[in-house]
Amino acid sequence: MQTDKFNIRVYGILINEQQQVLVCDEIIKGYPITKFPGGGLEFGEGTIDCIKREFLEETNCEIEVVKHFYTTDFFQPSAFHPNHQVISIYYIVKPIKGFNIERTEAGINFRWVDIKIISANDFTLPIDKIVGDMLIKNQ
Repeated sequence: MQTDKFNIRVYGILINEQQQVLVCDEIIKGYPITKFPGGGLEFGEGTIDCIKREFLEETNCEIEVVKHFYTTDFFQPSAFHPNHQVISIYYIVKPIKGFNIERTEAGINFRWVDIKIISANDFTLPIDKIVGDMLIKNQ
């Protein structure tokens, strides 16, 4: 099977004042997934515009990008489309105004995880697992 498609994903790492990171639990194609908030880059969209749009859609919260954190640096096939290569880009983000996880998109449950104990085991997707480990190593 030829791998000839790219799936670009953009995620935000939001850390609150209690040093907790926001994660989300959702069902994707029938599978329970725990991941960072974010999603797919749309054609004609920049990566920063993408994460701002995704946060607004999912949490009803406007964010700003603080800095780039990580971009996938290895080959990762998609869990859902084996002929697609996933490239994930992660940004540290912060809310422009207050952030309330009670105001969220239906079907997505958000929760805070203490950044001092976050690990690969908290996530479902392979790239998120690496980023989870990177977060604890950067503390």
